[in-house]
Amino acid sequence: MSGAILHLEAVGFAYPGSSEVVALDALDLEATGNLLVIGPSGCGKTTLLHLIAGLLVPTRGNVVICGEDVTAMTAAGRDRFRGRNIGMVLQQFHLLPSLSALQNLTVAQRAAGRAVDREAAAALLAALGVDSRPDAYPHQLSVGQQQRVAIARALINRPALLLADEPTSNLDDEAADAVAQLLLEASREHGTALVIATHDGRLRKRFATELRLARREHAIAA
Repeated sequence: MSGAILHLEAVGFAYPGSSEVVALDALDLEATGNLLVIGPSGCGKTTLLHLIAGLLVPTRGNVVICGEDVTAMTAAGRDRFRGRNIGMVLQQFHLLPSLSALQNLTVAQRAAGRAVDREAAAALLAALGVDSRPDAYPHQLSVGQQQRVAIARALINRPALLLADEPTSNLDDEAADAVAQLLLEASREHGTALVIATHDGRLRKRFATELRLARREHAIAA
């Protein structure tokens, strides 16, 4: 565990009325490391991401991030910790439609209890190639631009850990490769560990470390 930004120990999770959908003896990820969690639909990839993010609490075991036991926190404590230490890029980008690209970043700063820094938000959008449209609303952006805004929002609070759920599942080969490259470069440039959960085998060539999950019988999984 020494030096690990993420440590999972004897973690299991079961939804009510099901067998365990996640069962891991141990998992460690070093700071600035990257991990591909891969497996078929229904094997528990999204559930694992939600356990790491503190959106779910394991039925057994511990999730430790930055030396803090997330499983021992209250729900409010996990929310605060997530806002300051974890960035998430979901399949549906969940950008706030009534806010501009720039405002979607500044509201994330505010939600994490940080001072609003419009210059830092604008610089991050520029670094991710959205500098020409910071005042555009989500519906005025292309899908690719929306994804870049979502990645910028996940990085704006300088998290230690970046989580991405199926970021390439509906993309052609060229676009999928570009998104994977963008996430890897962004995590390197911002000193953030990266975990991607996917069933997309095309990403395997880009990751030195992977965790392969198999579908578990009689389980209900995301």
